[in-house]
Order: sequence, then C-alpha cells, then structure tokens
Amino acid sequence: MKIRQLFDYDTWTYTYLLWDEETMEAAVIDSVIEQVDRDMQHIEELGLKVKYLLETHIHADHITGAGPLRKKTAAEIVVHKNSGSECADILAEEGDTFKIGSQTITVMHTPGHTNNDITYRIDGAVFTGDTLLVRDCGRTDFQLGSNEDMYHSLTQRLFTLPEDTMVFPAHDYKGFTQSTIGEEKSFNVRAGSGKSFEDFSTIMDNLNLPNPKRIDISVPGNLKCGNLDD
Repeated sequence: MKIRQLFDYDTWTYTYLLWDEETMEAAVIDSVIEQVDRDMQHIEELGLKVKYLLETHIHADHITGAGPLRKKTAAEIVVHKNSGSECADILAEEGDTFKIGSQTITVMHTPGHTNNDITYRIDGAVFTGDTLLVRDCGRTDFQLGSNEDMYHSLTQRLFTLPEDTMVFPAHDYKGFTQSTIGEEKSFNVRAGSGKSFEDFSTIMDNLNLPNPKRIDISVPGNLKCGNLDD
C-alpha cells in the first residue's frame, strides 16, 4: 500500500491518498473542498483509479471535497451510519471492509470527538481522524462528543493495536506528521502514560476551546458531502 500525505494550511487538515501499486486502485481520506484541484492533479499524474472517498467524521472545521471528487472520479463516498448523511453512497459501521486491489481497509468505530468517528485501518497503519492526534486527541464538547467514548476509543481500541502501528491523524497544529501507537501510549498528553478516566475527563472538561471558526458552514456543508450547489 502506498500512502501520500497532503496538507491544507488554512484548516491544518491532512488528506491521504492510498493506493494499491499493482492495480492503482485508490482511496482518498478526508479531502478538503479548496484542495480538490490539487488532489485531482495527484490522482491524474499518478494514474490512480479512485474507488472510495472516505470520511473519518462529519467535520466542523472544513468542508469536504468528497462531493466534487465523486463527480470527477465516480468514487463512492463513505461516512459512518451515525452521521445520518443522505448524500453518502455507503453508511459504514464497525468491521466493514473496503478493497483497493489486494489491499484491505477496515472500519473501526472510534467515537468520542463525535458519535460518528471512524478510524480506517490498513496493514501496519491507522488513519485516526480527530480521535487520536499526535500527542493529543480531539475535543469532546460538541457534535455528540463524549469523554467516556473518547477514553474508551483511545485506551481500549487504538492503544490495544500493535505498538509499531503507524498513526496518521486528520489534523496537526504543532508540526507533527505522524506517530505510532507505542509512542502515543507513552507520551500522549491527554490519555497516555496510563492516565485514569478521571484524569482524562478533568483535562477534557477544562480545555475551554472556542468553536471552530467555520462550524456554521462546515457541518451543513459536510452533510451535503461538499455539494454546495445542491
């Protein structure tokens, strides 16, 4: 499996292209509407045949490019069933699998940031959306977020994976690009080093973060899969 990590500087969002080298079948994870032309340039130059446009959750800080990319590639849009999306082609749930060539992408339902967060797992790596960030995790104070769900997703789901599993997050605000499960178990400031749920919950309840600047347009836009003209 080949992985290409792309970055949107305005929203601090990582987009990932994954593809099977033999068939060139591909998936795109967490596209950004302002970067559709960039993503299509990579897709066309690399000769990729995009099958799936995978969303880790309904984002509050940017509008997805999945809708416009679907029009250009005929790929299927995938979001979790809890999203209630009416524009997605596939409403995924725990354990679903998607094939690109001989490679398998497996759905892990990892709620906490929202109730519809998905981690996409491949051999040796996970794409964790806003659930597990490098040395951090997503906030839990809106979109049906939950401290309890987040703690369970981190400590009982993701931290039980092999420690050499690579971690690719949806965002980073400090210059990190990736991590590993082993590093996050040891060094994650919110849930690592064996922190109790009480310690974790105290940290999360005292973040006092402002709402994302684009939340009022991003959530409705993402429920339309980025098809803003519809």
